Amino acid sequence: MAESSVLTILFLAANPVGSSQSRLEQEARDISDGLLRARHRDRFKFEQRWAVRPRDIQLALLECNPQIVHFAGHRKQDKILEEKGTITQEFGTVTETEIEPEEGLVFEDDTGHIHLIPANALADLFKLFSDQVNCVFLNGCYTEDQAKVIAQHIPYVIGMKQSITDKAALDFALGFYDALGSGRSMEFAYNLGCSAIQMAGLSEHLTPILYKKTESNSISVPDDSSTLNALLVNGTNRNISSKRHIQEKREDLEEEYENLRKKLKFLKKEWNIKTDSEAKYELAQRIEQYEIQLQNIEELLEDLEIK
Repeated sequence: MAESSVLTILFLAANPVGSSQSRLEQEARDISDGLLRARHRDRFKFEQRWAVRPRDIQLALLECNPQIVHFAGHRKQDKILEEKGTITQEFGTVTETEIEPEEGLVFEDDTGHIHLIPANALADLFKLFSDQVNCVFLNGCYTEDQAKVIAQHIPYVIGMKQSITDKAALDFALGFYDALGSGRSMEFAYNLGCSAIQMAGLSEHLTPILYKKTESNSISVPDDSSTLNALLVNGTNRNISSKRHIQEKREDLEEEYENLRKKLKFLKKEWNIKTDSEAKYELAQRIEQYEIQLQNIEELLEDLEIK
């Protein structure tokens, strides 16, 4: 397959002195393994860069020409900074209390210690690569502000509203890439990632948040087809007329809604038949999840009607 038809995912891991690398290694390994098992596995290229410093990010973007940039690491509020007590910046060392929570993502400096890149600086960097990058995934705690700023230039940006456990962050990432690997849209992948957190019995499914370019709020109505092929050929579908695009989205949502209704009806019948309490509980959990998805689709359809 030609190189131009391959979707490159750039995994950037930052593990400053004192942080745990094992969690990041597991995240990279599980994502890579999942992509290898994906239906469209031949369309993906998974590049990894470790112990990244600010300059390494620039070089990796130039070398890999990625469509998705996945950052795995820590943020200012993460435990590592609570333990370190100080943060190295360009003009010296300051105490943690002197840093506002809105500072940038945590990377490394040349000595391996913590270095903060302001959100605007990171956004300006991605602005330079906006012709090739379609999605930036900030899989670290308290990255919502960074996601919002980067989304001024990049079509899709995922961040975290608050602190998120390692388990929830990993479940979300695996669900997200499993969906992309099967050829689903970016919005679907995001929703499946949130669903994966819920299915694992965790209460952090509202922590991941998806921002889209030109929007000031989080995801509400899809405005880009963002299927796998749209990611592979940057900008191919951006010339589709608005009315036609909205109609296509409405039809897709209606079809998905009908399929979910059928599945929900079947699960409710199964729930009435089952006598085992554990089986009924599992079915009840799945029924609740489908009902939430149906409600979300109803809201999306309502918004499309307004348009």
